[in-house]
Amino acid sequence: MILEWCTFCKGTLHEGKVEVIARVRDGIIVIKEVPAFICDRCGEAYYRAEISRKIDTVMKDAHSGRLCCRPLATGEVEFTG
Repeated sequence: MILEWCTFCKGTLHEGKVEVIARVRDGIIVIKEVPAFICDRCGEAYYRAEISRKIDTVMKDAHSGRLCCRPLATGEVEFTG
């Protein structure tokens, strides 16, 4: 099933590519050029089932140490509100 509207803001979805950014232990992994349906209003990304499974496989490999990742210079700020 392919959605036409964003479930959050009701914006229109368009095919495109996004970066998936996630924490892996004390590091960050960036998966580039991931096909997605992207909301034109809020930017929310939706993935087809096969793409989601591929993301899960990459994340599993990253967490198990089977995926060789280079360090990425990042900053981290804790929100205190």
